[in-house]
Amino acid sequence: MGRMIYDTDPYLAPFKPAIDARHRRILAAKKRFSVDGSLAKGINNHLYYGLHRQEDGSWVFREWAPNATRIHLIGEFNNWKRTPAWELRAVGGGNWEIVLPDFALSHGDLYKLFIEWPGGGGERLPAYVTRVVQDPDTKIFSAQVWAPEKPYGWKYPRAGKRPNPLIYECHIGMSSEEEKVSTFNEFREDVLPRIARLGYDVIQIMALQEHPYYGSFGYQVSNFFALSSRFGTPEEFKALVDEAHRLHIAVVMDIVHSHAVDNEAEGLSMFDGREDLYFHKGPQGRHPAWGSRCFDYGKDETKCFLLSNCKFWMEEYRLDGFRFDGVTSMLYWDHGLGKDFVGYDNYFNSGVDEEAVTYLALANILVRELDPNAITIAEDVSGMAGLAAPLSAGGVGFGFRMAMGIADHWIKWIKEKSDEQWSVGEMWYELTNKRSDEKTVSYAECHDQALVGDKTLIFRLMDKEMYFSMNTGSMNPVVDRGIALHKMIRLVTLATSGGGYLNFMGNEFGHPEWIDFPREGNGWSYAHARRQWSLSEPDYLRYSYLRNFDEAMIHLFKEKKLLSFAPVLLTADEQKQILVFMRGDTIFAFNFNPSESFSDYGFSAPEGEYAVILDSDEKRFNGFDRIPPGETHFSMDGKSPNGNQDFSHTLFLYLPARCALVLSRKRR
Repeated sequence: MGRMIYDTDPYLAPFKPAIDARHRRILAAKKRFSVDGSLAKGINNHLYYGLHRQEDGSWVFREWAPNATRIHLIGEFNNWKRTPAWELRAVGGGNWEIVLPDFALSHGDLYKLFIEWPGGGGERLPAYVTRVVQDPDTKIFSAQVWAPEKPYGWKYPRAGKRPNPLIYECHIGMSSEEEKVSTFNEFREDVLPRIARLGYDVIQIMALQEHPYYGSFGYQVSNFFALSSRFGTPEEFKALVDEAHRLHIAVVMDIVHSHAVDNEAEGLSMFDGREDLYFHKGPQGRHPAWGSRCFDYGKDETKCFLLSNCKFWMEEYRLDGFRFDGVTSMLYWDHGLGKDFVGYDNYFNSGVDEEAVTYLALANILVRELDPNAITIAEDVSGMAGLAAPLSAGGVGFGFRMAMGIADHWIKWIKEKSDEQWSVGEMWYELTNKRSDEKTVSYAECHDQALVGDKTLIFRLMDKEMYFSMNTGSMNPVVDRGIALHKMIRLVTLATSGGGYLNFMGNEFGHPEWIDFPREGNGWSYAHARRQWSLSEPDYLRYSYLRNFDEAMIHLFKEKKLLSFAPVLLTADEQKQILVFMRGDTIFAFNFNPSESFSDYGFSAPEGEYAVILDSDEKRFNGFDRIPPGETHFSMDGKSPNGNQDFSHTLFLYLPARCALVLSRKRR
């Protein structure tokens, strides 16, 4: 083994035996599932199970149901009757199979399984089903034969490597301005061009796996291999992915392997009459907070089911990676509920489900074998050391982890402190307190902060005032403050990122409404399950100026590859509330002071000539234009008493109140 995570972090040294044991366990599991040393060659459950067309035109259907005593295929083709001609035969190992002539099934046919077990039986949807549709009248879900005459013809290659992803988190259904469920086609035609203009190079799509309840935001999955049909067809989604790749945008799927919906008719729960087919027995098999089923990652069948699921989505839809949801819930036997995770021992003691750790490591290995450039992101609040470190260093292998605490800190500062109490030292610490050997994705807010029961940043900053004063002619200090801080918060979050950045759809222009999916409590309304794009278009509304700033900010970081450099603190002036740092040859200067502007504010900096390349106070960003455009600044010989003493020169700037400047050092 080369350098391990405990070689670079002395606090991990006491846990060397546990880290080494974890590493050996992962390698042993990889070897067990691999063929010719390749995990990708060994993981192919989705090619065996489910419904498939064979080379001679006949159909074969297979299912794993070891507790079943009898299984029938029922559907439109046999009037939903259990007949001998449609009965599956047991072929050993808990596997069942039926082979049918080519004329037996047609594209679009609806079907289900009727599974019998000791003491009972019931209709079920196949575990590996790839197409499920809901009857608009009865609301019942059925499997659907999906075999179009002309399969989709891919036109463009995958997006390629994204060492510092700029992620636009989105939900297809709520992406329309109309009060309805939007579609893949509408997203491709109407929303993708917006994302491309903004400059984001990755979209992270939620709710793609089929889920019975729309309001679950896609997190209560019933059919893991089925693309949610409420948004359109597989071919329409492929066209969306293809168009994203044409626009050089990578497509990452929000994949849910942390739990499964409890529904029996639609999902895997009690699939063949037993509760522990893919899940734990008893209370451990049920999530106490989510009311869902918890996978038993110690079962090879469960690991292969989930690994095959990763491979299916990567190959069938040419995805560029995954954001794994609910990783904290997977990693710990208590799901991390009500836990503070103080101390490294939490990551290596008996409270960790090591089989879940092994599964996640295998998933990362598999995804990278399929595409070495693939993006994998862990949604983990526990901060488990090594989660986003390479497998070769004793880590679990994720490319990135979500910096989930940052959004919480912004809420805390806005809610609990006056503007005069904001500490730039605390801000710098919380925004940059990340493991140096693991990349993170930072965000000021994601979909979580936009849901009913929470508030977006724009609402926290302006509250009801935004309903009356978002026109440019209004004179409202609350809105002026909100506009200024909205820009500064997003810029400082991005500029201190440990590798990547994320924004939720519409938040770039300060979307004025929360997210509330149709439910009984709101009269099944779609009024808050949509995005009001039209607000960001007219120049007489301030939303367009926030969008302009986000676009300028994202393009700047992408074009200059600023996240490839580590942030270096230049000064954190608590008294004046000024924070200045640099990445590469670029300096970021923030004045969070709510009332005081500072002329000739000096701080130590590298020698050189600096040009202002982004100013949050520009008129095109709904600022006050307090700094003349095109200004350049020359550093002066001599260290400043303010800040970083590693540099022998001083840079002097005019820093208006609630303003952020980005300056680039000119190369000679």
